[in-house]
Amino acid sequence: MRKNNIQFITRTALIAASYAALTYAFAWMSYEQLQFRVSEILVLFAFIEPKYGLGLILGCVLANLASPLGVIDIVVGSFATLLAIMFIVMVRKLLGYNIKALIIASLGPVVSNALLVGLELTYLFSTPFLLNAFYVAVGEFVVVTLVGTVVVNSIMKNNILIERLSID
Repeated sequence: MRKNNIQFITRTALIAASYAALTYAFAWMSYEQLQFRVSEILVLFAFIEPKYGLGLILGCVLANLASPLGVIDIVVGSFATLLAIMFIVMVRKLLGYNIKALIIASLGPVVSNALLVGLELTYLFSTPFLLNAFYVAVGEFVVVTLVGTVVVNSIMKNNILIERLSID
């Protein structure tokens, strides 16, 4: 196996484990209607290195194994993460590697989770979709857009760290 294949597998596993561990550590605020899933900050790592996408999706699957909502949350949450990552990578390709593009990219997870998880909650609990979507969007916006962009922008300014985070 070549060095970059081993590096990819290792980084994918580390990102997946980190996402799941952060979700479990903050489980009390990670699974409800108004959720502040701290691990969602890591989704913006796909802006730094698009190859982290697989690890983020796997991390979401692992994290949602503990969800009180069951298998539906594994499927819906992971699909929302996939869509968010696709949006993040697309924004980076179209707008470049800068803070403005990062902020716009951060809205992908907000929208995908609000719509898909909002629908999931409506299906499971027969509660109003707009209310569910709003609550999910608020949590995602706070964690990903307000906090995540500050964290990831700080990382982006550190060339040594960016070099270490890249997968060759």
